[in-house]
Amino acid sequence: MEDEADIYDGIRSQFPLSFGKRTKSHLPLESIHNTTRRNAEPSSSSSLSSKGFPSLSSSSKAFLSELKNKGSGGRKRESNDGNVEPRKPNSTAEEDEGQEDDDGAMIGPPRPPPPSNLAEEAKEVMIGPPRPPPASSSADGDEDDDNVLIGPPRPPANLANSDSDEDEDAEDAEAEDQYRIPLSNEIVLKGHSKVVSALAVDHTGSRILSGSYDYSVHMYDFQGMNSHLQSFRQLEPFEGHQVRTLSWSPTSDRFLCVTGSAQAKIYDRDGLTLGEFVKGDMYIRDLKNTKGHISGLTCGEWHPKNKETILTSSEDGSLRIWDVNDFTSQKQVVKPKLPRPGRVPVTTCAWDREGKRIAGGVGDGSIQIWNVKTGWGSRPDLHIEKGHEDDITGLRFSSDGRILLSRSMDGSLKVWDLRQIKKPLQVFEELPNHYAQTNVAFSPDEQLIFTGTSVERESTIGGLLCFFDRTKLELVSKVGISPTCSVVQCSWHPRLNQVFATVGDKKQGGTHILYDPSLSQRGALVCVARAPRKKSVDDFQPSPVIHNPHALPLFRDQPSRKRQREKALKDPLKSHKPELPMTGPGFGGRVGTTKGSLLTQYLLKQGGMIKETWMDEDPREAILKYADVAAKDPKYIAPAYAATQPETVFAKSDSEDEEK
Repeated sequence: MEDEADIYDGIRSQFPLSFGKRTKSHLPLESIHNTTRRNAEPSSSSSLSSKGFPSLSSSSKAFLSELKNKGSGGRKRESNDGNVEPRKPNSTAEEDEGQEDDDGAMIGPPRPPPPSNLAEEAKEVMIGPPRPPPASSSADGDEDDDNVLIGPPRPPANLANSDSDEDEDAEDAEAEDQYRIPLSNEIVLKGHSKVVSALAVDHTGSRILSGSYDYSVHMYDFQGMNSHLQSFRQLEPFEGHQVRTLSWSPTSDRFLCVTGSAQAKIYDRDGLTLGEFVKGDMYIRDLKNTKGHISGLTCGEWHPKNKETILTSSEDGSLRIWDVNDFTSQKQVVKPKLPRPGRVPVTTCAWDREGKRIAGGVGDGSIQIWNVKTGWGSRPDLHIEKGHEDDITGLRFSSDGRILLSRSMDGSLKVWDLRQIKKPLQVFEELPNHYAQTNVAFSPDEQLIFTGTSVERESTIGGLLCFFDRTKLELVSKVGISPTCSVVQCSWHPRLNQVFATVGDKKQGGTHILYDPSLSQRGALVCVARAPRKKSVDDFQPSPVIHNPHALPLFRDQPSRKRQREKALKDPLKSHKPELPMTGPGFGGRVGTTKGSLLTQYLLKQGGMIKETWMDEDPREAILKYADVAAKDPKYIAPAYAATQPETVFAKSDSEDEEK
C-alpha cells in the first residue's frame, strides 16, 4: 500500500493543482430570469396539488405509512395457528381482504369503499380491481340505477361562473400577443438621489445615459456591466443646474447634454467634454443679434440624419440651430409667433424623422412647426393655437410625418393630424403630469403610443406607463412601474425590443428596463446573466493610515468671513479696544475696585498703615511740594547747567486773590 501511495503522489506531482477540479456550476438562464420576473407565479405546495389531487389528511397519511411498512403483497392478517385476527376499528377494505377465511365468509358488515386516489397517492400497487371514479353530485338525476352515465360528460361546475374572468384574461392575452409588449421581466438601474429627468439610449443599444435633478449624468454600458448594474462613469455637466435633456448623435460617437444653464455641452462617447456653446449677451434685446441663449435651456435634440447639427430651445423665447464644429455662434435663430410682443419661453422642441421640420411647444400653449429650407425665417408654417392649457412637455413626429403627439402638464395627451390641425384626432385625459420633461413616444412599429404618469399627492395609484392603440385611438394597457415614484421619460428601443422608463421623486431616482427573454435581444439579457467577479487576494488594498489629517494649512477648511470678523472683534489688539475699568476683584495683574479684593490689603487699610491721600490732593500742590528739595539738592540735571540756567519762577496760587 505504501508503494502505491508513493507512486500516486509521484504521478500527482506532475500535474498542476487545478487538474481534476470541477468547473463552477453556472446557474441556468431560466432561474436567473425568474428572479427578475415582474409577476411571480405561485409555486405549488406539493406535486399532488399541481396534478389536481386533493391534499392528504392525517388519517390518510397514517394509513399510507402503514402500507409502506408492510409492503405491497397479499396482506392476510392470520396468526400462526390459522385463526383470523379481529378487525381493527380503523382498518380499511384492503386490510379486510386479508381477514376473509378460506370459505370467503367476511366477519362483520361490508365496509364502505375507500377514496379512489389513495393508492395513486401512495404510489403503491393497488390491491384488487380498480374502483370506478366517484360520481359527481350534480349528475345524480342523469344516471340510472346501474350508475351508467347518459349523454356526454358534464363540464366542471365552476366553468359557468368563470366565463367572464376567462374572457377578460383571454382578451388581455390576445392584446399582449398582438402588440408583443416585453413586460415579463424588469431590472432597475439605480444611483440617482432625485428624479431621473433625462434618458438616452444609443442606436446600437449598448450604452444608456440618465440625467437627474441631482445635477449628475450616469453612463451605463450593457457589455461591461454585471448583475450589480453599476454605472461606469458619473458626470456633473454644470454645477447647480438640473439635467433636462440628453441626446445621442446619429453615429452614437457623441452626445448632447442640456441643463438648466444657458450653455449646452457636447461630450464624446466616453464622457469627455468636447465643447460648450457660447452664452449670449443678455443686454441685447433682439434675440437674433445675440450669439447664443441668454436664459436657461429647456430642451435639445440632435439632428436625426446630420451629425453636425443640433437644435435647442430656451426660456428666453427662442429656438436655435447649432453647428457642433463651431461653439462660438449659432447657425439659425427661430423666434415663435406670439399674439403680443414679449418673451414667452419655448418649453420643448423636436425634429421630425427626416430632419426637414422642427416643432416647438410655446409657453402660451401653442404648437408651431417650421420647414427647414433655404431662406426660411421665423414665421411658422403650421401654427396650432391653444393646443394645450398648460406647458407642453413633449412632442413627437411619426415616421411618415403626418401624426404629431403632444404631452402637456394639463394631464392630457393629444394626437394631431398635421393635414387637419383645427382639431386633434384624439385627446386622452386623466394622465397626471408634474414634470416639465415628461415625454411621449411610439413603439418601434408605431402601432402603439405610450407615455408616463406622475403620482398625485393624495392618490393611491403609483407611476404608470400607459399604452394606446394608434389606429383605434383607445387605451390598450396600463403598466404599473413604481408605487411611489412618477414616470417621466420613456423609450422603446427597436433593436433591443426593451422598454425603458425613468422614475423618481425628491429622494430617489432610477431607470426601469422592461424586457421579455423570448422577445428581447441583448441589452438587459447580457448584464443580468453576467455574475460579478469574485474578489481575490490580489484585490486587497490596505487603507492608508492618516495620523494627523488637519496638521497642514492645506487641509484645513477656510473659516467663513463672519467667524473671522467675530474673532477679530474679540481680540483687543486687532480691534484697538480700550481697557474697561475694573468693576470687581482684580485679575491679570490689575487691582480690583472692591475693598475686599485681597485679605492683606483689607487688613492694612483697616489698620491705617495704608493711607490713600492722592484722591484728596490737588495735583499742582503735590508736584510743588518737592520744589524746595530739588533746589537745595539737585541730583540729575541742575548741576550741569547751574551757571547758565535761569532762575525758575513759579506762579503763585490765585486762591488767595479769589478768597479776597
